[in-house]
Amino acid sequence: MRIFLAGIMQGSHLGAVMHYQGYRGQLRQLLEQHLPGAEVYDPLADHQLSLDYTEDRAREVFLFHNRLCGQIDVLIAFVPEASMGTAIEMWEAWRANRVVIAISPLVLNWTIKYCSHAVYADLESFQADLASGKLAEKIAAIQAALP
Repeated sequence: MRIFLAGIMQGSHLGAVMHYQGYRGQLRQLLEQHLPGAEVYDPLADHQLSLDYTEDRAREVFLFHNRLCGQIDVLIAFVPEASMGTAIEMWEAWRANRVVIAISPLVLNWTIKYCSHAVYADLESFQADLASGKLAEKIAAIQAALP
């Protein structure tokens, strides 16, 4: 199973700074532990210095990641607050009939609500379903129902 780890990076910061990215390592470890054989792609892992990219390189990486979201099996989106980049990634996965799982308290936000197959209000509830095997069952059921 190929998983794209989407999530807030710059959010609404006006400068070239990122939100805390510690959630990425935590999610990757949990996914690899509870979904044996999962291949987790973290876009930040290969692009640690992305805020310093040239305009051309940044555009190239941005568009590559958006295309990739339509090719993976599952997209896990960590969205503690609004994130335009994550919303685009969710949309690209959704419209390509890929499974989209959101971890977000923004349960009434239309992107979270309508571009996700399952929404977890917090990391703890996501982790509980992942550890119990319920998330794997949800993913399989969603995949079976997709065109």
